[in-house]
Amino acid sequence: MSKFDPPRSELMFRLWVSVLGLLMLAGAVTYRGWPSGLAMFEVIVIAGGFFGGTLIWTLRKLRKHKDTDRP
Repeated sequence: MSKFDPPRSELMFRLWVSVLGLLMLAGAVTYRGWPSGLAMFEVIVIAGGFFGGTLIWTLRKLRKHKDTDRP
């Protein structure tokens, strides 16, 4: 664990923002339909990649993180 890593509370915030972002993306695709053309690249690859990558990165950090925020 590096001294420059974010604290557990920030990692939990990032986790929930990532999950909510993916849920909102899935809801938008469900409501509006599957995008086509460049919109598919923007919506699925960029937004999905950002929220999905952040979710995976955060889960990996939380697995390695020592519980230092709690008494």
